[in-house]
Amino acid sequence: MNSQATFLSLQDISKQYDDTVALDGVSLDINKGEVFGYIGPNGAGKTTTIKILVGLIQDFGGRYCLNGNPIRGTYAEVQKIMGYLPQGVSFQEWRTVDTALRTLGELSGIPGDLLEHKIGQLLRLLDLSGVRYRKVSKLSGGMVQKLGLAQALLNDPQFLVLDEPLNGLDPTSRYEVKKVIKELSAKGTTVFFSSHILSDVEDIADRVAILDKGHILKIGSTSELTEGLFPDRMIEISFFQDCNVSELPGSVHRIEEIIRQSPKQILIRLSHDADVEMASHEILSRLISSNCHIQTFRRVTPDLDDVYLQYIRGR
Repeated sequence: MNSQATFLSLQDISKQYDDTVALDGVSLDINKGEVFGYIGPNGAGKTTTIKILVGLIQDFGGRYCLNGNPIRGTYAEVQKIMGYLPQGVSFQEWRTVDTALRTLGELSGIPGDLLEHKIGQLLRLLDLSGVRYRKVSKLSGGMVQKLGLAQALLNDPQFLVLDEPLNGLDPTSRYEVKKVIKELSAKGTTVFFSSHILSDVEDIADRVAILDKGHILKIGSTSELTEGLFPDRMIEISFFQDCNVSELPGSVHRIEEIIRQSPKQILIRLSHDADVEMASHEILSRLISSNCHIQTFRRVTPDLDDVYLQYIRGR
């Protein structure tokens, strides 16, 4: 994240379809150059939010500001600085990769010489140079997805909106696309993206908003969300052979519970105010003095999946 200047602001955004409330008072601020993840179950309102951001829905309640300017009936100006990758992106299958990008670039008003340069640059960036003159109908799903990202980047957008950008990508391509997103952020591009792949969100998002039933439940970095929900400190220990740990709670300060996961593995839950470093040292000392042969000793850190489940399902 390059700057703390607010780039995008949604204030009390609401949207209703007949009797269905899609968004109910959604408010958030996104900083310039920030990668902002947007997660939630199906039907939470993610796609509706994205459609409002890119101008596909203009009839909504609340206030939408970009660079401090209210957006209402002025989407033509917004779209000049925006790139958008929709979920389930598709192209005319009879076109080649080159003609698909060239047509979209011409429609966006990009001059010919610059467009030629941009197409070559983006195809190299996304490892699509080898299929430049191949028809879209002959591409794999992952290649079509990367082509969708290429078209979103044609106009060097200041604001990039991505709906499930990593769908259909193999692990190598996912790594490459995540790297591209982080590099864009480092250069000042603000990225708003929705994804069901929470590990990928955790890898690249500076902050995350959790949305459910049209309401934002929480916004923060993964560490902030984790600290707020998981005050307990957990340590996992595995042994080469069964070890008697029954005396540990009485000899080590702040142990609240020992969970026996298997004959050779335990999980120790410390109190929320425990000094983890000190407790770890005491636990190791006691186990060694008890002739326990330790195989692994690690602190368990909750991830975004744990945070998500805690908020959405109340676990």
